[in-house]
Amino acid sequence: MKKLLNYENGLLALLSVTFGLVFIDRFALVYLSPFISKDLNLSNTQLGLLVSALSITWALSGYFTTAWAEKNDKKKVVFIISIILFSIASVSSGLAVGFGMLLLSRLLMGFFEGPTLPLIQSFIAKESSSNRAGLNMGILQSFGSTLFGFLIGPLLLVALATQFGWRSTFFFAGIPGLIMALLCWKFIKPSTAESKESIEDKSLSFSELLQFKNIKIAVILSCLFLTWLNACMTFMPRYFTEIQGFVEEEMGKTMGLMGVASLIAGVFVTALSDKFGRKPITIIFIFIGIFFPLSIVFLKGLGLQLPAMFIGYFMFGTFPVVLGTVPSETVPFHSTGKAIGLVAGAGELFGGVIMPFVCGILADKFGLQAPFYISAIAAFLALIVSFSLIETKVK
Repeated sequence: MKKLLNYENGLLALLSVTFGLVFIDRFALVYLSPFISKDLNLSNTQLGLLVSALSITWALSGYFTTAWAEKNDKKKVVFIISIILFSIASVSSGLAVGFGMLLLSRLLMGFFEGPTLPLIQSFIAKESSSNRAGLNMGILQSFGSTLFGFLIGPLLLVALATQFGWRSTFFFAGIPGLIMALLCWKFIKPSTAESKESIEDKSLSFSELLQFKNIKIAVILSCLFLTWLNACMTFMPRYFTEIQGFVEEEMGKTMGLMGVASLIAGVFVTALSDKFGRKPITIIFIFIGIFFPLSIVFLKGLGLQLPAMFIGYFMFGTFPVVLGTVPSETVPFHSTGKAIGLVAGAGELFGGVIMPFVCGILADKFGLQAPFYISAIAAFLALIVSFSLIETKVK
């Protein structure tokens, strides 16, 4: 029992919940899009632009703010302030009376949320036992972003919006973050956030990071991963309600089922990577992921659709391996946060900023099935690129 209640596990639990709240706030607009679109009369292009807005400030802040925090040994302070400010920014989304104000609130949310993910992953990398590096990243994703952001999030937010309206739901979503900020301030040890190296030895530059082949490959995969994810997630609620005729509650349950898939995948896939290596497991599950968006379009209305989507979504389990574990095992510890921020930031800029906007335009022009074809193409390209990864797991 004493071993179970050690600092490593306590930190993992605390940061997983914090990570989950970040993702509830991030995807709240997506899950509530049927309500918001109806109220504010949003087009698919505008919906894609709102997703892109958060991603661009998330990406820039994720890299530059994290780099500043590492260089100045202020990771814990920056982390706590970021949690407080993105929680406040989340509330502002509920005050939006039009597209412009909603766009501004999303830009602010992305700026404040950006550093949280690379800092959380750098904290976990610092405190992880050598035989649990991949698994801990998977648990962080599964019981953090997945359990809260992709399982509880759609069910809870849709239920709240149905009962109280979408504006009030944004108010509810911001409150828990303030509580977690206090808990993180009390619990996280200074040694978790600080480096032992001297300031002069810290923080590899942008060009130095890109000299590592795995960082370059991870950057490309991040762009394709985020395209695969956002092209689907941004337009799935609308696709199910407008094309397949689901009511909002049915849509929420379907999105929640994908949360169950990613919850299992986050532990299962990362544990397999600890046993068999990062590269082979990544290749296998990216291949499976190609069929996720295709099953949405081609199995519409069939009983096989949900099982195929469920299995295809296991590609999500490769995210913590490629975006967290591989960079942390590739570069020196004092630059892990910056490396993770670079990899995640590049993915956000391409897959989170450019592609949702492009997919929105294509959806307005060719129909709501267009983003899912883009998603499948991204997964196929990621499969090809993944063969260039250099194995990082120590045997």
